[in-house]
Amino acid sequence: MRRYGIRTLVNLRGDKPNGSNTLTLDAAHRLGVAHEYLAFESRGAPHRDRILRFHDLYRRMATPALIHCKSGADRAGLAAGLAILFEGGSAADALSQLSWRFGHFNHSRSGILDAFFVTYATQGEGRIPFLDWVQTEYDEDNLRRNFAAHGFATFLNDRVLRRE
Repeated sequence: MRRYGIRTLVNLRGDKPNGSNTLTLDAAHRLGVAHEYLAFESRGAPHRDRILRFHDLYRRMATPALIHCKSGADRAGLAAGLAILFEGGSAADALSQLSWRFGHFNHSRSGILDAFFVTYATQGEGRIPFLDWVQTEYDEDNLRRNFAAHGFATFLNDRVLRRE
């Protein structure tokens, strides 16, 4: 944290009782770094209210910030992609944050995060600003209904790698 001048630590696992969260919060306090909780799901359609809360946090947090989850593959990739869109970047650039290079498997249940960015690319990009689309057109339920994971990728992600 000192090496990179980190001023805010954002935990995407949410404020739930576990050893990792306790240690992270303690370290942030000890180092004088702001600590924020924001719960994102790695296997569900991103929730509109959480995207908007993240945008609010993104606008007000002291930077540089370290944003983390458990593995750095799914929720952290979603947050990085959202930040790209908040800054006016493309859905393709946002989608590139969800990559097998980071341990993300788009054919598993976490592939719904990819489907979110693809949905914006096909339904709103170039026609309506991202946050306006999220607020007025994004349909979480439709995304859930239309997404299908593949068995082996889900087995690998959930059982072998034991992702949450």
